[in-house]
Amino acid sequence: MRDARVRSILRRSQPPLRRFWPAVAFGVLSAGSAVALLGVSAWLITRASEQPSLIFISFAVVGVRAFALGRAFFRYLERLVGHDAAFHQLAAIRAGMVDALVPLAPDGLGATRRGQLLSTLADDVDELQNRSLRVVQPLVTAGIVSIVTVVGITVLLPAAGLILAIALVLAGILGTVVNGTLSARAERQLAPLRAGLNDRVLELVGNLEVLTAFGALHNATESTAGAGVRLTRAIRSRASGAALTAAVVSVLAGGATVGAILVGAPALGAHGIDAPTLAVLALVPLAIFDVFAMVPLALSARRQIMASTERIARTVPARIPSGIPVDGPSPVPATTIERDAPVLVLAGVTAHWPGSNRPVLTDVSLQLARGERVVIEGPTGSGKTALAHVLTRFIDYEGSYRLGGVEARDLAQDDVRAVVGLCEQQPYLFDSDIRQNLLFARDTATDADLEAVIERVGLTDWLHERGGLDARVGERGSLVSGGQAQRIALARALLADVSVLIADEPTANVDLDVADRIVRDIVTVAARSGTAVILISHVAVAPDLVDRRVRMEHGRLRPLSPEDVPAR
Repeated sequence: MRDARVRSILRRSQPPLRRFWPAVAFGVLSAGSAVALLGVSAWLITRASEQPSLIFISFAVVGVRAFALGRAFFRYLERLVGHDAAFHQLAAIRAGMVDALVPLAPDGLGATRRGQLLSTLADDVDELQNRSLRVVQPLVTAGIVSIVTVVGITVLLPAAGLILAIALVLAGILGTVVNGTLSARAERQLAPLRAGLNDRVLELVGNLEVLTAFGALHNATESTAGAGVRLTRAIRSRASGAALTAAVVSVLAGGATVGAILVGAPALGAHGIDAPTLAVLALVPLAIFDVFAMVPLALSARRQIMASTERIARTVPARIPSGIPVDGPSPVPATTIERDAPVLVLAGVTAHWPGSNRPVLTDVSLQLARGERVVIEGPTGSGKTALAHVLTRFIDYEGSYRLGGVEARDLAQDDVRAVVGLCEQQPYLFDSDIRQNLLFARDTATDADLEAVIERVGLTDWLHERGGLDARVGERGSLVSGGQAQRIALARALLADVSVLIADEPTANVDLDVADRIVRDIVTVAARSGTAVILISHVAVAPDLVDRRVRMEHGRLRPLSPEDVPAR
């Protein structure tokens, strides 16, 4: 299965023939012009030394100029057309990767490190462009030009053509062996080493305060530096292999030149080969080896491309893993949700985290009326967050889960999330301004709409102190407090105009006094718009804030009586 996935990615990285063949044609013309330029120049200089009439060498003068211009002109067109075709494929592959990853987020990516994902989306996908630019295209170009050149030399002197052909074959074999021996391991390690360095840099930057507070900054810095050293070592090893490969090719190019002279010199005069022809036989091998040198390097690039392709195949599964919901081919429209029915009904719901066979929820039943406020209490690890992820369709379920009388699995996931909103325990804030952090909930909202919702969550004074909607919140909300981040997340949910608001541990990162205000504000603001609220908490919530209390233990729900509610 993995091999089939790798082959599929490689096929998608190769531009279609209608885009690929012009680049190959221009490459052949450019390389052919380079070989012809040296051959015609050699003939012209040698023939001119014999002081013939100008009319006999004027065509060669024109040829030198034409081939010199053609080499640069066709090379430019080859780069332009080839990169344009490769970038078209790259955009499609990256978009396809994102499309495949979106259904997995967030729970299907739990085992994937952020640095690995970043490296795969950026470096590994970028590496795929080299399949056409540094592997297929150079091999085809070098093959065509080499065959034509060998045939041309053979026409002039068969022995010289045979020597050139043997030298090219040896260069291909020895260059590939030398490069593979010295660089193969490093090329396979480059992609994972880059991912490892990205992981450590993100960990260091993202946890700088904690590492400093606990005296672990030095160790983290040393670990990051070590990852950089290992990557540098691999890059140097690859460069060393490329350098020795070039040396091998250069030696064989010199050998082909010497061989052409040795078989060409005795053929002068009596056998019909003149001095200009001997010069062509001696110097053309140098030009064709410049072109042929791409062959061992192309095979080297292929190894690195294969390593990146295998990483992409591991990161992006061919099939959605069990436990991750998938929209049906014809989801029912959201307009079928009944406004008079209970907004949310769970009956015998069982669920498990992706990749696990152990149920995290077992036979859960819950009914929520419009505008009702319910608190779900329970210890850490009891399944409260899993229930929130079932309700927002991040993970799949067995049993029945109905929204307004419609089975949730029959609706598109986006339609479910338009009804059920989630304020997470650690709200994600983008490294942008307040306006952009709110607009993605409703991109048609005006500044007046944004300021109104900010007022509803009690952040008006804070907004004015920060300078308005253009104030930045920092990376992952580093410039705002935990309570302010929760209120911004609440404002986003209100902008989305959801019917059910799930607040998952909204007081986890704030002081007790602030926690009471946040919970009270969430309930009060939601009540004004008729939004039902599910508060998820592992600590007690004031009884006057909720209509009903239930407790989650070992993945099961049970109602709480007033006697079960601890005093605050």
